[in-house]
Amino acid sequence: MPARKESSSAALTPSHHEGEPRIFDDRIPADLPRAELSDNARIVLAKRYLKKNEEGEPVEEPETMFWRVARVIAEEDRQHGASDAAIEELARHFYDLMSRGKFEPNSPTLMNAGRPLGQLSACFVLPVDDALSNGQSGIYDTLKSMALVHQSGGGTGFSFSRLRATGDTVRSTMGVASGPVSFMKLYDASTEVVKQGGTRRGANMGILRVDHPDVREFITCKDDTSQITNFNISLAITDAFMDAVAAGSDYELKSARTGEVVGTENAREIFDMIVHGAWKTGEPGVFFIDRANEYNPVPALGSYEATNPCGEQPLLPYDVCNLGSVNVGKFVNTTLSDDVSPEDRIDWESLRTVVHLSTHFLDNVIDANRYPLPQITELAQNIRRVGLGIMGWADLLVRCGVPYSSPEGVALARKVMGFIDEEARRASEKLAEVRGVFPAWEASIWGPDATCARRPDGSRIRPERRLRNSNITTVAPTGTISIFAGCSGGIEPLFAVAFMRNQAGSMMPDVNEDFVRIAKSQGWYSEDLMERIASEGHIHFDEVPRAVQRVFVTAHDIPPEWHVRMQAAFQAHTDSAISKTTNFPHEATEDEVRAIYELAYQLDCKGVTVYRDGCRPMQVLSTGKTGKKEEKTPAPAEVVTAANAELEQALADAREEAHRLRVERQLLEAQYAERDEVARATRHKRHRPEILRGRTIKMNSPLGDLYVTINEDEGGRPFEVFTTLGKAGGAANADAEAIGRLASLALRSGIPITAVRDQLRGISCDRAVGIGPSKVLSAPDAIAQAIERYLVEREGVQEELLIAPKLQGVSAVAPQASAAPRAASAQGGSGDSLLATCPECGSSHMAYEEGCMKCYVCGYSECG
Repeated sequence: MPARKESSSAALTPSHHEGEPRIFDDRIPADLPRAELSDNARIVLAKRYLKKNEEGEPVEEPETMFWRVARVIAEEDRQHGASDAAIEELARHFYDLMSRGKFEPNSPTLMNAGRPLGQLSACFVLPVDDALSNGQSGIYDTLKSMALVHQSGGGTGFSFSRLRATGDTVRSTMGVASGPVSFMKLYDASTEVVKQGGTRRGANMGILRVDHPDVREFITCKDDTSQITNFNISLAITDAFMDAVAAGSDYELKSARTGEVVGTENAREIFDMIVHGAWKTGEPGVFFIDRANEYNPVPALGSYEATNPCGEQPLLPYDVCNLGSVNVGKFVNTTLSDDVSPEDRIDWESLRTVVHLSTHFLDNVIDANRYPLPQITELAQNIRRVGLGIMGWADLLVRCGVPYSSPEGVALARKVMGFIDEEARRASEKLAEVRGVFPAWEASIWGPDATCARRPDGSRIRPERRLRNSNITTVAPTGTISIFAGCSGGIEPLFAVAFMRNQAGSMMPDVNEDFVRIAKSQGWYSEDLMERIASEGHIHFDEVPRAVQRVFVTAHDIPPEWHVRMQAAFQAHTDSAISKTTNFPHEATEDEVRAIYELAYQLDCKGVTVYRDGCRPMQVLSTGKTGKKEEKTPAPAEVVTAANAELEQALADAREEAHRLRVERQLLEAQYAERDEVARATRHKRHRPEILRGRTIKMNSPLGDLYVTINEDEGGRPFEVFTTLGKAGGAANADAEAIGRLASLALRSGIPITAVRDQLRGISCDRAVGIGPSKVLSAPDAIAQAIERYLVEREGVQEELLIAPKLQGVSAVAPQASAAPRAASAQGGSGDSLLATCPECGSSHMAYEEGCMKCYVCGYSECG
């Protein structure tokens, strides 16, 4: 990393002209404090945010980045009469917010402030009119606009509801329309080749109203998860539709071209299709469009038709939002005694100060921003929409001793978000005293009685308030920013209490700091326990008190209902909407998904996203790496010190050598018998008897407990193999079952079980469990070791190794005639979410939360 360029008074280059971005001169004050960042946070920032040279190497430090952003955003105060000294002081306040992880703006602001691109926003909505081209917002006009937004680093949302239905007449050509889905595929193909901000493909949201005639095609358009991969999709659900669902009646379909009724559908049948799709692939989501438009702050300028890609920000056509998040976990006093109430543990005054500063920051971003389209610039200045949200919510709950899935947790959410919402509004009022209200204020829902927007019955929607910003609060995805801020993401629960993180090329355990602190203060901390927690991926051990287990609940231990209740609590005090994922276990039913959709509507949520573990394969966005490819060095997953690393390697080598010698001996002994059995395989396949006897062996594997059942025929020869993971369902269990079927086919065809074992032995994956002789490299390796154990017990042969002769972590289960039973609880495992592989670092610690995939090891996020 290059040395800092220091100056007593850092400034912007004097060449700034109106309409051009302010360019930072890379100089920072000599007395600027060092940013409070972990080593991993600095790695994430260097990889994703810091300015780089042509070889892709960082040419600034995190401190320079934070000062660059702080100085450029504070400079906007000059147009409101601020002096040099005042701007310098404000920049230092902004620097303190970001460098200490108390507040972070969205990624484009961190990346682009003070740099030539100058585009600081993450999300946009573009209109799609029912015309191939009309010079502004026709299908191909908007396609071009989408490319420009993606090129600037933004994501886009679209409503395709204005497009006429498939088969509708096109009078200009006397042909027929191909429908909204066909044009969404066109946009998807364009996104594939236009990289977002030069680093990855763009992200899109596609929305269709539920009363559009093509609703069925839209619901099923992503059943094949290899199609339309650059879009999330949601149905715009109307109140009339939900009323028809409740009544079990039909509802009307309307022509996008004329608005006339052109047919009907049974509401429950369509709702069932939506639920089935969400259960099957996680899509479509639902966007309660009437609920969102009820609180549209500027209805005179248009209605909400679509949202940004992650769904938390309903936007008008050509609308944009500048987002940022307060880390609420920073404002809890953890030194107080246990009898202090959760509310009294929160430093409300410090939180108020940060909320006011953050609101000031986001309002300045509007003016510092250089938008990709003039229509966006005009609307952004007219309504001055910002989106202040939170992150670190799970951290706050843990530090307050409140379980996420509890009435106390939901009540605290209402209080905290209510406080932030009101204080942000007061900050906006203070800004308006100096800078003026937003230009569209008079006809807005905040305007004076004489001119404000009202409900159909004439009542006010919001009380009159002179605000600088039409929209102030939004709970957006925090993606990578929560990782380098060192906090939990958004309002999501903890992903895990411990997991393996890449530290300088080695996979090392990362245990939640609050968990370690509590363990030490209560006297039950031990290195051995921390190692087991990191290895197993859960905290359900006898040493961990029940009360602590209840507080440190993770996403997959929380019933789906509590995900929605928490979302609704935040929605009650949020102007826009909430980015939140309701997690389901793989074995969840469609009825359970349906109940969550209905509950979200009943609790006044503006949308809901569900994700059932293993319901779809990981969809990877390109990383856009520059320069030389990084060389990934395989590293052990065990928790070891540097002194133990060599010993572990020696143990592994000894086991492998013993294995090689044993295989060589067995191959020599069985040479002729094996030749006969292979020859027999060419003649016939053995038929399965009605009754078989066998034994089941339980193995630890990187995917959790693995049960391997080996059944024998009447002659005592191995006949078939069944493999079952303790946590049923998911792609991993399907793979395990496939291995068992192929192994069984081999055995029935005369292939010796030793040959099956040798094909599986030594296969490795990106995680391993166990140490030394009990090290298991993968699920196939675990099956091979189970076969070894079976052969040892069957023949009475004792494995002879110089070190640790006993296979630890392997237990035999009573013989039985069928496959191992399904595990009864998911609490002992790490969850199917760990099976998705990060496209950046290759780890398995991916979580689907806040509406997108996110890696807790390297910081990769689909949300940016």
